[in-house]
Amino acid sequence: MSETRRNYAALSAFIFCFFFAQAMAMSLLSIWLTQSLGLNGIETGTVFSANFIGAMCAQPIYGYLSDRMGFRKVVPAGIAVLVLLSGLFFSFLYAPLLRWNIVVGAVVGGIYLGFTFIAGSYALESYVDRVGRKYGFEYSRVRLWGSLGFASAAVFSGRLYNLDPGINFYLASVAGLLLLPILAFARIEPDSTQQAAADRLTPRDSAALLVQPKFWAFMVLILGVTNLYLVYDQQFPFYFSSLFPTREAGNAMFGYLNSAQIFVEAGGMFVAPLLVRRIGATHGLLLATAIMIVRIAASGIATGPLTISACKMLHAVELPILAVSLFRYIAFHFEPRHASTVYMVGVSFGHSLGLAILSPLAGMSYDLIGFQNTYFLIAGLALVFWAASWFALSPTPAEIGTTRSDPPPSVAPLDPPGGNDVQPLGAIDR
Repeated sequence: MSETRRNYAALSAFIFCFFFAQAMAMSLLSIWLTQSLGLNGIETGTVFSANFIGAMCAQPIYGYLSDRMGFRKVVPAGIAVLVLLSGLFFSFLYAPLLRWNIVVGAVVGGIYLGFTFIAGSYALESYVDRVGRKYGFEYSRVRLWGSLGFASAAVFSGRLYNLDPGINFYLASVAGLLLLPILAFARIEPDSTQQAAADRLTPRDSAALLVQPKFWAFMVLILGVTNLYLVYDQQFPFYFSSLFPTREAGNAMFGYLNSAQIFVEAGGMFVAPLLVRRIGATHGLLLATAIMIVRIAASGIATGPLTISACKMLHAVELPILAVSLFRYIAFHFEPRHASTVYMVGVSFGHSLGLAILSPLAGMSYDLIGFQNTYFLIAGLALVFWAASWFALSPTPAEIGTTRSDPPPSVAPLDPPGGNDVQPLGAIDR
């Protein structure tokens, strides 16, 4: 087995197991907190706020550590150990602490869940992208196995929960137990030049990104369009179910569509690189965010089950294009040694911070002017940021039908080993 195939298979299995564990541990968390532990709405909100804050703390730490470690397996191995402990954590630490003192339990849970399943997923995706660019395979074609892993767990997690919630948590631990040998199977050799640059990286170097104009130009799209989309998507399930004859019918259909969306999304992860390579990462970002705006506005126009269901399925179209374009844009316009920091701080932390600010405002708007008018307002604001992004984002050349002299002088294209048909983006010449 070639190194490329070996590492692709290992990371695909790793991502499948991780997202399987994430679904088992997190997808029914709100039900577990309210039904099994008997927490009220305020207490449940406190727990989720703590998880949110824990993730925000973890994101810049993971960004720096990932860039500092380079191709070393330290970060994914650490996350694997945390996943392995999930069954014991939920049963013997988290639940007793929440029953004893909601604040203490929320803080401990926020640290664990923030580092393990929330920020941890972003850190693993960044690592997969880094390795994929070295060995010549697409991040998205590994990530699609994560969607399949999550969907596989979602199929029977509800039934297992009805038997005993602890089964779900211990199945997450079983998946974590598989992560370490899978990671050991991978043969990821450090790149001496890139590793030397990573070893010299300091927190000050990473913080220097915050004064780069091209970083904040990139953030126009992230803080503007994608954050507004996430705010819209937060309470979309509630509005979705309200357009059905009964709330129960709406909830059931949302579950069916959510499963269908995940499988379509997995297929999209496979084909999205073909599109993004043809149009370039910048146009890919603009296309994906344009679909987001269409979905937001269309949700305000939707009048019944059929139209609102069509809006829901648009998510399976834009997400793969966005995911591929984000990593390709970062790889082309930022130094490889800063790639994880740009993703973890710019995208992950940026989303968390934006949601913290915008979510209460959106909630007030839903109460004052209703869901439909709020959707039109969100779509209008997103359109303003989207138009600004046309001028703010740096151009990224297409990777099909171009010559090696097409990229800017500062970019040196990489040749994938083994003549793989997927061409990775160039690395910034240091």
